[in-house]
Formats: sequence, structure tokens, C-alpha cells
Amino acid sequence: MATKTEKKTNPKKNVPSELGCTTPTKDSIVQVRNLRKWYPVNKAISLFGKDIIGKTDLLKAVDNVSFDVPKGKTFGLVGESGCGKTTTGKLILQLENPTAGEIYFQGEDVALMSKAGLVEYRKSVQAVFQDPWASLNPRMRVRDIVGEPLQIATTMTKDQIAKRVGDLLEEVGLNEYQSNFYPHEFSGGQRQRIGIARALALNPKLIILDEPVSALDVSIRAQIMNLLVDLQNEHNLAYVLIAHNLATVRYMCHRTAVMYLGVIQEMGDTETVFNNPQHIYTNALMSAALPSHPDIDRDELVLPGEVVSPINPPDGDVFQTRTPLKVDEKHEYANSRPPLVQVGKKDHWVVETPWSIASKDMKVNLAGI
Repeated sequence: MATKTEKKTNPKKNVPSELGCTTPTKDSIVQVRNLRKWYPVNKAISLFGKDIIGKTDLLKAVDNVSFDVPKGKTFGLVGESGCGKTTTGKLILQLENPTAGEIYFQGEDVALMSKAGLVEYRKSVQAVFQDPWASLNPRMRVRDIVGEPLQIATTMTKDQIAKRVGDLLEEVGLNEYQSNFYPHEFSGGQRQRIGIARALALNPKLIILDEPVSALDVSIRAQIMNLLVDLQNEHNLAYVLIAHNLATVRYMCHRTAVMYLGVIQEMGDTETVFNNPQHIYTNALMSAALPSHPDIDRDELVLPGEVVSPINPPDGDVFQTRTPLKVDEKHEYANSRPPLVQVGKKDHWVVETPWSIASKDMKVNLAGI
């Protein structure tokens, strides 16, 4: 029987070989394997943990997701609202516990970490949130907001913390004297810079970026994206970028995964996915993006039907209710979940069924994304 130590040093279970994912290793910051998050939705009367009237349904927010985040790289999760992007980020941050699957940090299973190991993990994995207004305490000065992680997780003195806070503010494009201000005295872009400074305080190795520019004015977005790229290059940071803006994903991400109903539909090198999208859903998502110039003509690929409830998704391919192509109900993937398969020899993976691959007339004009 394998011991707990053996499980830590030899984490080889459930590695999805069809994705080209390797055995968890220290060469990557985070490796996600067959991750699931199912929420119980009570429609039953229960007694002693058993349903006696009705039944408890499950909302499948994340279903069998696997990917790697190499050191110093950005992995993008893109899709419409409710597809499971943010839930995946919460699972990596340990804000939610997974229903099944594993998260490996530098080769070690997070679920098997000691208390001391989890403390280091939480220092190493930080977040920048979508709303720069709601994510900062309005009653705290900036020096306390940015310095709070240092007060909690280090033994630094007050003078050392003050010096570190000043350095962090200057690094994100603010001034040291602004540490005495309150959040309401800053613009939206400046508040997001404060959030970035707070995330950098403990020298993390991975930052979860949950829609970091979507709440900002268009004129400010490029500044924040360039700042994040510069910080990544300077500190060798890894990012998981959660976004619905395809232009942001294309600009910042090295690899991208497209999610629908908690399932990755297409994944690979960002430019490969954008230049040659294979899945019908990926093409539909890209066709809905606003072009950067009014002269760019783009036909919209409109999918039939409505998004099904994640409480009651199809037994097989979750996309089968939205495809414009005919679905063979006797096909194995109409009743069982299809895997991601490699497209050619490149880093490009797609859920391939007779009704999921886009034909030439479905391919969209990607100019302006």
C-alpha cells in the first residue's frame, strides 16, 4: 500500500494522456488534473443525510478540467458567463474545495500538503479581482491594504513593511506618498494598481487574474495589461487569466482554453487557437467579439437553442444541444463525454464529434481581435 509520502512524491494518478499533460512536475507552477466542482441543489427533504422525498440535483460548475501552467507563462480561461472560469480560479486559490480531481503545485498535490505547506502555497498563489472598488476596504488606507499580507504572513517590522509598501506602489506606477490615501481618492485604474501591489506583496509565483481589466475604461485597460506583462517578465510570474474579452486573452496569454458548461471545448497555443479555431463554439464566441474597427466586416455565427442548465446537462457532449449540425442520438458521444483530441502535430486540442467541428463556411473573420 502506498504511503502518504509516496503519494506526494509520485503523483501519477488520473493523468489525462489525451491532453498531452505530463506527470505533475516542478517544471510547472500549477497542474490541474480532472478537476470537478459540483454543487448540490436541494430539491429534496432529507433525513440523516438521505433523501426521503424528491432528490438532490447537482450543478456541475466545473467538470473534468485539466491543464498546465508553466513558470513565467499565462494560461487563459475564456468563455461566456457561467461556464466555470471563475470557479476554476477559486479552486486553485483554495477558496472552494474540489468535488474530485487534483491540483498540483510544483509537483505536489495541494490536498496532501501539511499545514506549513498550505501556508507557503497561499503565499505563493495570489489574486487580482475584477472589481477594483469592491475588492479594497474603503475604511483602510492604502498602506494598510497593501501591507496587510506582510503583517499577517511575515515577521517584518513596521519600518520594513512601510518600505516594502512604498516600493510596491512605485513598482505598479503609483507614488509612495499615496500610501496615506483612502481607496475613494483614486481612479478605477489606480485602484486596480493597488490591488496588483497587494497581490505582489508576498512575492507570489502564480497570480489568478479574474477579469482584471473588464471594469476599467477602455483607455486604461491597455496600461494595466502592459503593467501585468512587464511584472511577469520582471518576476517570472505565472498567470491564470480569466476573461471573456478575446482581445485581452490574445494579447496576454501563451495558451488558451475555451470553456462551455464547465467543460473545456478547445485548448492550445493561443495564436494557434485564434488563427485556426476548430470547434463550432469557439468560432461562435469569436464571431460575437466586437471588431477593433468599424470597417472590419464579420458575419456572426449564431448558435440555435438556449444554453442548457448546468444542473441538467446532456449525458454526453454538453455542446450537442447548441450545434447547428444534426446530432446522431445513437452515436457514443451523444451519451458519453468525448475527450479532447490533438489537432495535427501542434499544441492544439479540441472536443471532436461529428457535430462539433466547424466547416469552412462557419469559420469567422478574426481580423480585429
